Amino acid sequence: MSVKAIGLFSGGLDSVLAVKVLQDQDIEIIGIAFETPFFGAKKARNAAEAINLPLKVIDCTEKHLAMLKAPRYGYGKNMNPCIDCHALMLEMAGGLMAGEEADFLFTGEVLGQRSKSQTGQSLRLVAKLSGLEGYILRPLSALLLPETIPEIKGKVDRKRLLDIRGRGRKRQIALAKHYDLSSYSNPAGGCLLTDPVFSHRLRDLFDREEHPSIRNIELLKVGRHLRIGDDVKIVVGRNKSENEMIERLAEPGDSIVNIPGVPGPLVIIPGGGDGKTTRAAAAICAFYSDAPDDIPVEAVVSRRGMTRSIMTRAARREQVRSLMIERPVPVR
Repeated sequence: MSVKAIGLFSGGLDSVLAVKVLQDQDIEIIGIAFETPFFGAKKARNAAEAINLPLKVIDCTEKHLAMLKAPRYGYGKNMNPCIDCHALMLEMAGGLMAGEEADFLFTGEVLGQRSKSQTGQSLRLVAKLSGLEGYILRPLSALLLPETIPEIKGKVDRKRLLDIRGRGRKRQIALAKHYDLSSYSNPAGGCLLTDPVFSHRLRDLFDREEHPSIRNIELLKVGRHLRIGDDVKIVVGRNKSENEMIERLAEPGDSIVNIPGVPGPLVIIPGGGDGKTTRAAAAICAFYSDAPDDIPVEAVVSRRGMTRSIMTRAARREQVRSLMIERPVPVR
């Protein structure tokens, strides 16, 4: 009897072990990884290559953004809607089952490893929300969970599944040695939605843009963010690589401000901004540059291939602090 399964594959140790446990039963495996502006699939690609696992990578940005604005089961500590997110991924993976002739889905989740998204109740809720209740197997904790349809039908031998629970890693590390896995990633997911500063910026964006562009979401990953009006925000590069990122993300209608001749940031004004906005951005650019604070300096503003110069003085520290979108932090 040929059995085939689709697994949500993050590339972390637990997802690799889930694959190995099922491959021990001669089950054919296809891995699925997802990409959005908030998390990527690089780790999954590397791990899949290391264990010769066929992997499909799906960009789920559109559906993920729609869910993220109003998750049915809310957010975690920051902007992470883990229950709704996992359910969405499983629902999308389930949509591939017929075409792949797969018998069930599985994940590397471990019961009790995460306090919100991996309790018994949460795992059942995710399965129900995905519309695939009974067809989602968690091989590492299966013996602690209700029997699934593939187990009942004999497609998976339940006695050869595991009963791992909690946040400890000893059993996983022992299994890694058993499977001769010498290199593997830590369990952290790398999702930006768990980061408090990024989440604060994202809330600010959602409050002001009903349908934010992918570019504006990408900008949230760069520099310092200051709001100088209800509908006007600037982003200030913190180093050379961020200045280069600002240049790559800039669109024709944006304004770019810098202080020529001295080390310092690029400042981007999405949408260009009016004269008042440009003057404020120039003063903030001077503040973060190595230009003297107590004398006027020249700022150069570039937009649509044209440049102009304005004279400015560095903004005051307390003014800069009051405009920052991030939670209060030192400005220097």
